[in-house]
Amino acid sequence: MAVRRSPTAAGTDSGLLSPVWAGTPVEALTSDEAWLAAMVEFEAALSAAQTRLGAVPAGTADAIRAAGGAGALDPVELARIGREAANPVVFFVKRLTELVAAADPDAAGHVHAGCTSQDVLDSAAMLIATRALTLVRDDLVRIRAALAGLAREHRSTPAVARTLTQHAVPTTFGAKAATWLTLVCDAHDRVDAVLRAGLPVSMGGAAGTLAAYHDHLTGACVPDDHPELLLASLVAEELGLARPTVPWHAVRTPIADLAAVLSFVGGALGKFAADVLVLSRTEIAEVTEPAAVGRGQSSAMPQKRNPVLSTLVATAARQLPVYALVLGQSMVAEDERSSGAWHAEWQPLRECLRLAAGASHTAAELAEGLVVSADRIRANVTLTGSSLVAERLSVALAPELGRQRAKEAVTRAVRDTEAGVPAAEALRGALRAAGLVDGRSACLDSLDELLDPERYLGAAEPLVDRAVHRAGPAAVPLTPSEELETTS
Repeated sequence: MAVRRSPTAAGTDSGLLSPVWAGTPVEALTSDEAWLAAMVEFEAALSAAQTRLGAVPAGTADAIRAAGGAGALDPVELARIGREAANPVVFFVKRLTELVAAADPDAAGHVHAGCTSQDVLDSAAMLIATRALTLVRDDLVRIRAALAGLAREHRSTPAVARTLTQHAVPTTFGAKAATWLTLVCDAHDRVDAVLRAGLPVSMGGAAGTLAAYHDHLTGACVPDDHPELLLASLVAEELGLARPTVPWHAVRTPIADLAAVLSFVGGALGKFAADVLVLSRTEIAEVTEPAAVGRGQSSAMPQKRNPVLSTLVATAARQLPVYALVLGQSMVAEDERSSGAWHAEWQPLRECLRLAAGASHTAAELAEGLVVSADRIRANVTLTGSSLVAERLSVALAPELGRQRAKEAVTRAVRDTEAGVPAAEALRGALRAAGLVDGRSACLDSLDELLDPERYLGAAEPLVDRAVHRAGPAAVPLTPSEELETTS
């Protein structure tokens, strides 16, 4: 019997097993090609800054951009040979230098001058992360606008609040939407804060002292006691990144911040998705996902239209904290540069960016197209009869019976009601059993009002107003120049 051997040629990272981000805008932003392009972008920015200081000939940055563009760098080749150095930058620099030398031998001598691998990869990661976070922020703006509209529209639509999966008390559908809206606003604020503060360029040199940068610049007679500090500021300016206080090779605050905010985004959107999954169940049917040709098909059951958008968002929400945990643990880095902690960040960071941006893109489509069935919501309110206002009855009877006896009486009445006894009769019987003469209570004079779910909504409506007011007109994304201004 012939045995099929596994192929040895490199495959494609197409997202086949990660439909959360496959085909979404973040896919192109986080591809191997995008990472290589960001690394070339850093090398070019470094040379451009050195040119501004008079240490590198004019045109070097352009030569680097030209040599490293248009698919000249093979990610598969670099990935495989990169194993020999435990990072892809060493051979990336070697190959980039060869490509520059083929077109401009003089420029080739200035590629990567004074630099180290971690400066290149960390700066590239910050470029990629900034672009991915911008996608997330823009999606969150869309989601909060859509959810604010839902909350306003259904501010007073009576609905069932469920706790531990069971009908609890009345609420409004607007209050449910306000919960989702609040989380999305929280996520937006966190993402926006990171973008406004700016992710930092990485400029530390071999061990965080910028010593090689210093010698390269002073060797070129740059007139400054510490021109390397000015160089770091100029590179940050070229890239639109923030200037860190000190090199962060072993100070992984930027990575920890990304882990925290991306995990929070996943959790916020995951709550929204989890509720949609419950509310779209056939027997509940209070919401329906937006329809599209071919969406939600089952391979075996023709009648089904599965809630795939919320499924994708929930998938991301479950994965993000695990990847974020790796990023958080990488803060425990020995010495001035770590062996293993830094290396462990790369793929989890990319997956966090992909999952968060894929989830936000999907959740925006879900929120903007969510179909709400007010009729079905109202029908579910009546499903459990007077049980839904049992808490209110307990409060009303407490002055006459005491809190515990009132609760016991209402519990008995609810059970009788579930057995088919009319609510008023069941309550009178429970009150007689509790010791009230003839089962009479002052609260029975307003029984119809007490049993009306729409009169037991508490502060649901003004709370919706608060959430919608807080969402307000969603923050307008900053332009690249504005973002740079806030970080300089």
